[in-house]
Amino acid sequence: MSARDFAGNSRSRRELWELDAPTLCLQLERQVFAPIMSRRYDSRTTIFSPEGRLYQVEYALEAISHAGTALGILANDGIVLAAERKVTSKLLEQDTSAEKLYMLNECVPTNMICAVAGMTADANILINYARQAAQRYLLTYNADIPCEQLVRRLCDLKQGYTQHGGLRPFGVSFIYAGWDPQRQFQLYQSNPSGNYGGWKATSVGANNASAQSLLKQDYDENCNLKQACELAVRTLSKTMDSTKLSSEKIEFATVGKTPNGTIYHHLWGADEIEALLKEHGLAKENTNETTEQAMGSAGYAENRPES
Repeated sequence: MSARDFAGNSRSRRELWELDAPTLCLQLERQVFAPIMSRRYDSRTTIFSPEGRLYQVEYALEAISHAGTALGILANDGIVLAAERKVTSKLLEQDTSAEKLYMLNECVPTNMICAVAGMTADANILINYARQAAQRYLLTYNADIPCEQLVRRLCDLKQGYTQHGGLRPFGVSFIYAGWDPQRQFQLYQSNPSGNYGGWKATSVGANNASAQSLLKQDYDENCNLKQACELAVRTLSKTMDSTKLSSEKIEFATVGKTPNGTIYHHLWGADEIEALLKEHGLAKENTNETTEQAMGSAGYAENRPES
């Protein structure tokens, strides 16, 4: 230790001894106990930090920000939900069933579906809870549960996981699309803290800020379901890694009303999604067909007799 460092340390010790008791305690708390306490705020869901933050809830929101984008758009005659399905490996066998879109009351003419962004395992627990709540309401009142009431029950459960020790928040956000006689078509969004709100157009997941900006710029309150589908694919094409899309990377669902007044939901198949993408010039070219055509042309050139 140099003479300057020793003199500096001696001066700091002298300054500490000259402090009164309350100021000395405050200095010790800042220098010694603050790092220890910050780790406690970091790991406990029930303790607020000095800034008034719950870090575990913020970490759950951060996990959602790395998930595939999901968005919902409310139209005059229905609602469209679209979600990005992230393909982690080309060697992974593709599942034809939806993994980002779920029905919330399957045993009756479905009036509510949802899109998820975040940890799918957490989403499965909450979706099963919502389905049971919808069926209990149907058994008790012989009617579909109102959309907002089902959203509120689910958010009450999520909020409870931020109040008790030994638990962690659910790392998933939902976008709900539904219809009921009281409020007609409705679109809601909820996050891990248990907050929810009604929206005309919203998005969650990766590139959420840019998707929200695009929706705010291009959304029309008088749009129909077809125009909402067009806006959804255009928004996804600008927020995903590639501008050309395919049915392997996105999922689509709509809630609408037939001319006779029956509410329906429709999970789009791969052929329907490809047709929508081709209609708007966003479909990805089939690389296998292109390769075969190129090889065929090359083979024809090789086998062509010389003139």
